[in-house]
Amino acid sequence: MPKRMLEGFKVIDFTHVVAGPHATKIMAEHGAEVIKIEPLKGELARTLPMQREGRSGYFIQHNIGKKTMAIDISTPQGQKICHQLIKDADVVIENFSPGVMKQHNMDWQTLKTINPGLVMCSISCFGQDGPLSHLPGFDWIGQSYAGIIDLLGKKDDTPIFGDFAFGDIATGAHAYGAIVTALMHRLRGGQGQYIDISLIEVLFSFHELSVQLYDSTDGQIVATRAGADHHLLAPAGIFKCKGRYLFLVGLNQWAGLCKAIGRDEWILDERFKNPGDTGKYREEINAAIQGWLDSQANVEKAIEILEAHRVACAPILTIAEFMDHPHVKQRGCVRTISDEVFGDIRVPRTPLRFSEFPEPPDLRAGTLGQYNHEVLREQLHYSPQQIADLESAGVIAEKNF
Repeated sequence: MPKRMLEGFKVIDFTHVVAGPHATKIMAEHGAEVIKIEPLKGELARTLPMQREGRSGYFIQHNIGKKTMAIDISTPQGQKICHQLIKDADVVIENFSPGVMKQHNMDWQTLKTINPGLVMCSISCFGQDGPLSHLPGFDWIGQSYAGIIDLLGKKDDTPIFGDFAFGDIATGAHAYGAIVTALMHRLRGGQGQYIDISLIEVLFSFHELSVQLYDSTDGQIVATRAGADHHLLAPAGIFKCKGRYLFLVGLNQWAGLCKAIGRDEWILDERFKNPGDTGKYREEINAAIQGWLDSQANVEKAIEILEAHRVACAPILTIAEFMDHPHVKQRGCVRTISDEVFGDIRVPRTPLRFSEFPEPPDLRAGTLGQYNHEVLREQLHYSPQQIADLESAGVIAEKNF
């Protein structure tokens, strides 16, 4: 088997929960050696559901392929171990609140003197500087500040949020891309460098339309909650058909949509000539679409007709329906991890697909401190007595969960 693409790169991982762990999970899946440093009681993700035998499925999903160590980094001995590991590492990544790494002598100014070629990435909600930088943050906090949650929900009603971490996952993916870019720069003769990535900036970049519209119209066009419809464009939104919901976007196949719903006369209607203007007639367009959907036998037949006319549409599926969909099964979008403690667990497959590495590697998530002895012995050449002394002093720990 050929070497995986990031084989030979060493990553020291101080991350927890989702954003940072997602970045290092991608690196581990593509061959990097990722050494994950956790507190003696384990990071927060180990406490999250689902739990079996004290083992967290949440932790497994986001930490496969990593060598787990449990070290008290507040102690001089713990810091010494980390510095020794970082001395020949390629990457350090962390997502503590700004200032925490400095408290433990692990900030960029300290680490770049230990390893000048190091690439260090810090992930936080608000970034490493600015008036908000000191505040704790989660995905939903970032969404709140970045104008995401303000646009979710019914018109003139309470904003809503979704129970998923697209901000954290996207920020982790951005961090991965930034780290690999910095490594490429170093391979071409550049220096090590520090990367500062914030959730609010990643989330704010999701506004592919609203920001430039607001600015270029001097604030005359402001995105607002529109519920089931797009606030500006039509048709683009959620429709109901025989007890099921579907999402329909007819912007790029207007003629096909008109033919599908029996409104051929709209094809040459000057009002609809420019796709950017159709939103002015949203109520008329959406009413016609809904009337046509009401006349269909079921949502499957409606989608079949729309798809035959190349109109972008989709049934709104549950997680269970997605996992059971033939397309998902054929592409292997869901993978099974066989964990020795938890048992089999299905999780999302990495979305990165490479022709030279078509299948993701068969990786596991370590138990707490599982690799303490191996890393200390093989990489830092600690003796059995030195390791035992560290355990007795409470500097390192190991537990089977």
